[in-house]
Formats: sequence, C-alpha cells, structure tokens
Amino acid sequence: MDDQERTERTARGHRIAESLAERDVNAVAVTFVDTSGIARVKGVPTGAFERAAGWGVGATPVFDAFGADDSIASTPVANPAGDLRLLPDLDRVVPLAAQPGWAWAPADRLTQDGAAHPGCTRQLASRMVDRMAEHGLTARSAFEVEWIVYAGGNPDDPVPAVAGPAYGMTRLIEVSDYTVDLLRALAGQGVDVLQLHPEYSPGQFELSVAAESPVAAADTAVLVRTTIRAVAARHGLAVSFAPAVFPGGVGNGGHLHLSFARDGRNLFAGGDRRFGLTEDAEAFMAGVLARLPALLAVGAPSVASYLRLLPSHWAGTFACWGLENREAAVRLVTGSVGEHDTAANVEVKCIDQSANPYLLTAAVLAAGLAGLEERAVLPEPVQQDPAALSEGERVERGVTRLPTALADSLAAFAAEPTLTGAFGPELTETLLAVRQAEIDKFAGASPEKIIAATRWRY
Repeated sequence: MDDQERTERTARGHRIAESLAERDVNAVAVTFVDTSGIARVKGVPTGAFERAAGWGVGATPVFDAFGADDSIASTPVANPAGDLRLLPDLDRVVPLAAQPGWAWAPADRLTQDGAAHPGCTRQLASRMVDRMAEHGLTARSAFEVEWIVYAGGNPDDPVPAVAGPAYGMTRLIEVSDYTVDLLRALAGQGVDVLQLHPEYSPGQFELSVAAESPVAAADTAVLVRTTIRAVAARHGLAVSFAPAVFPGGVGNGGHLHLSFARDGRNLFAGGDRRFGLTEDAEAFMAGVLARLPALLAVGAPSVASYLRLLPSHWAGTFACWGLENREAAVRLVTGSVGEHDTAANVEVKCIDQSANPYLLTAAVLAAGLAGLEERAVLPEPVQQDPAALSEGERVERGVTRLPTALADSLAAFAAEPTLTGAFGPELTETLLAVRQAEIDKFAGASPEKIIAATRWRY
C-alpha cells in the first residue's frame, strides 16, 4: 500500500465511522478465518476505525496455527515474533442487525511492510479469481448453510429446539419468530436470501443465498453464520454448524455452488457436451472431480467431518458426478427449462462448515483451473446412489469411495501439486501442521467424544 492509497483509505474510514456513529454503532468487528475454519476477530471502536482503515489492526501470525480447540500447532511458519495488519474491506462494512451497536467487516491480512501475508486465505481466493479472469472467465458462487437449533439449557446434553418432522411446516411454526427475525436481520444487512427451510436432522435448518463473486460469497458465508448465531442468542437458543451432531446421523453440510461465464454467457448451459455443458465447464468439473480426495483436506478439514461423510446420507461420499444427483460428490444443477442460462451451476457436496470458506474457494478454483488447462474430460455420469452399485460396477465405472479419515485426505493433499502449488509453501506447511495436530488430538477417540468436543466450535 502506498502513501496515497493509505491517505484515501483513512479519509474513507473517517466517513464510514461518521456514518456508523450516526446509526449508534459503537464498534466494528474485523474478522478473518483461520486455517481451522474459525472466524477470529478484533474489535475496533468506531472512533478508532479511521486509523484502522488506513493502517490496519495488529494481529499475531500465530493465529494461522490455531486449531479449532484454540491449541497451537507446532510449525515454524506461525512465529510468535512479528505482527500482521488486519485491513478491513471498506466495501463490506455493515451494521449488524442482531448485535445493536456493532458493525462488521472482513479483513485482508498484510505484513507490516504492506505486502500480502502468505497465510491470508482471503487474498489467496482473490488471486484465484484473477487467474479465472486470465482465461476470460467471471465466476459466481454461493455457500449453503445448515445448522441445528437447540433449546437453551445444558450444553453438554443439548436438546433440539423443535420436535417437528424433517422438512415439515410444524418445525417452522415452532421457531417462527426466530426465523422471521433472522430473515429481517439478513435483509437489513443486504444479504439476498433465496430459501430458508427445515432440513433432515432433528432441529436442522438450511438457508440459501444468491450467488456473488467468489470472495464476496465467502464473506457472506461468514456474515450469515454470525447472524444466525446472534439472532438465536437473542431468542435464548443455541446453534451448531458442526459437521456431526450425533453418531450415524445426517450432519451439517456447507455445499459450494459455482458457475462461470465468458462475455456474459453462462458456460454451464447451452453447450454441446452432456446436459448442455460447454467444453470449459466440463473440463473445470473434471479438474475438481479428479482432485476430490485432496480437496477434502480443505473442505472436510476436521476429524468430525468424517463422521458426516456416510454413504446414502446425501453427503457425496463417492468421487463421481451426476445430473441433479444428491448422492454424487459433484452435482450438476441445471434448473428448470427456460432458466438454464441463469441457473446452471456445479455443486460440490462433500464439504462442510468446518472449512475456511476462502481457502475452500481458492482450492476449488485451483482444481478447476487445472482441469481447464489440462482440457480434462468427465467420465460417465452416475444417475443413482453410487452406494447401491456393486463393487465390480464401481470399479468398472471408475467410481471410488472418498477418504474416510482426515489422515487419508491430508496425505492426498500433500501429494497434490495443484493445491500445494496454489497455496504456497508457508500456507501448505501450516495447513498440514494444524490438520495433523487435530488428528493426533482425537486419535482413538469415540464418535461421541469427537462430537462433544466440536459441537460448539463451529
């Protein structure tokens, strides 16, 4: 950042601070997401936001090595010496409807000399978007958010706040005031919600938002989860976004939807490949599909993630793709006839919300770009539950089970040059250390113990 840019940012920060003060906002929560998928925060009083806008907010590099349990993994990259600057995105500052007196802004992390911090996952996602642009492609994406609503009470023995059936109107009625307040809060914060409905697991709900540019979509995922939690707290409820909430059950996913266009044309529709795919869209999907085992170390990055990844649970546990197939790890969504050009996209289903959304965005874009550059071709689609195929049929069709443990995903990631090359040595080393520390922590632990330890961390 040069002096002129700093001066301009400081002046803009002053104007933003004045506007926030007029709305009785007393502080801004400046957030980033660490390697373990936890949103970390520094609070800045509104009167100090002008300086924060120009100079950033101090934060230790050690945060990169934090685990979900706040332990610190052993890695020389996360050195306690030195400092970073959290530079808030001034375009994303928004007062928080469910936290009166607070505003929020996501941050990029810079070194003290103004360079990009190699562990900043938000800037990594931005660089991957720039690489898409080099191919003439403009990407749009969105994260689905699933969560369990619990009644207030004993956190060690939580009880779902609703008793109604899966997808049932009864369940929605039981927390009608909560969900209406949630929608009002999100609308007031500029979040374009498309759907909110009860899901399968006891007490589970899902919310879908409109697609945005990829970095903005990751920002929105953080804001949506923050808002869901804050509104719940005001209603005396508790929420969990954890991958698994009871052994053998359907957990919380965090599916990523993505499409891209060239010259305004959606390349996931109107092409001459299967189901209307263009050559570029097929190659991108093939690149993602081929790297799913390694991608799981980013998108299913906790030991608890693998308690969710169960066959025939709509979790996408087999490396295959299909048209509207909710059991395929990679699902092509076309939308209805007449809206293909606006609705068609690809959904990656084998991921959850213990993932850092910026890091996951970067990883999926890197994998897809590799497919584009290789001119990769998709295998035949699978239009049924792959678990229902015999072992011989799966071998014949090249359908493989995705890793069933974090250690296996981590090994695949370490051996995948597309991802390690995109992440760079510092971030790669940190990711490997943080994941290995969690593997060691839960070695030999029962599903019940893993769930109890992670339920309230996400």
